[in-house]
Amino acid sequence: MKKTLLVASFLLAGGFAAAQSNVNDLLAAGLNDAERFTNDYLSPVSEGTIFSLSGSWLNTATAKPLGGFEISIVGSMAGFKNKEEKKSFVLNTADYENLRFEDGSTSKSVATALGDIEGVRVVVEDENGFFSESFELPSGLASENINFLPAAYIQVGVGLVKGTEVKARFLPKIQTDDVAVSLFGFGLLHEFTSHIPANRLFPVSISGFIGFTQLNGSYDFTDTNFIDGENQRIDTRISGWSFQAMAATRLPVINFYGGLGYVTGKSDTDVLGTYTVTSGPFQTTYEDPFSINKQASGATATLGTKLKLGFFRLHVDYTLAEFNLLSAGINFGFR
Repeated sequence: MKKTLLVASFLLAGGFAAAQSNVNDLLAAGLNDAERFTNDYLSPVSEGTIFSLSGSWLNTATAKPLGGFEISIVGSMAGFKNKEEKKSFVLNTADYENLRFEDGSTSKSVATALGDIEGVRVVVEDENGFFSESFELPSGLASENINFLPAAYIQVGVGLVKGTEVKARFLPKIQTDDVAVSLFGFGLLHEFTSHIPANRLFPVSISGFIGFTQLNGSYDFTDTNFIDGENQRIDTRISGWSFQAMAATRLPVINFYGGLGYVTGKSDTDVLGTYTVTSGPFQTTYEDPFSINKQASGATATLGTKLKLGFFRLHVDYTLAEFNLLSAGINFGFR
């Protein structure tokens, strides 16, 4: 289960993977209730993934000269261990058509896809109260001791005209029997200090950057048999823009860099396939039942260091944002 959750969290399907055993129960509450709950449940993991994917573009503010290049293997973690407000949400039964708490409460905190609240039971009943069925709401990644959202990719930077560098990042499509994921992105760095006369004598580089990243993921859970139906899967598209102003030292071996930025992005998650509900008061079949959309944005502040030993480089940095991001990379470059 933990392996499934970790892989699925990277796809944003992680929240739904944690809840997949409750698919029949959630849809038994009716389509509107299932969509409302799933939206609130997945919203924080969508937001965290947007910040995770949009970061870690830069490890210097110095643009490479014409023909210079750097190839990097980058990994990052967006942590949420102390983000209690992202690990739960208040479920108010007044917002639902057919759902109530088993203990009679009208509202209480329940787990999001990042959370660890367990044992919360709800009841689904028809409008006349003649038929009811109870089930437990799903918990989230923290209940499996997973407190971060991971990202990893290959990144390339190539120097163009004076002071300008183009960047690209990608993760080749990885596919198993039930999971497929790929990533691509592109960016442009311009070093303003390259226009200063005798800029090589200036010990600090200052630059601006804009970058775009998109993750495409699919999680097929037809074979789990948690609910009758066919072609049951989640398709996810997460994209984010990053805007940064960066400054960095220009020393031979060890350098330090920092900057301020802004991230904005969106995620679109489609629940696809046919789902035949066989319990509860609303037994029916749904086709491509609903989609979940989330937008997120916010300011960022980054501080990091880079070690350069000829062709080989290492860097590590930390970004303060709505979801704080720890990144590290191994780099191979020329000039």
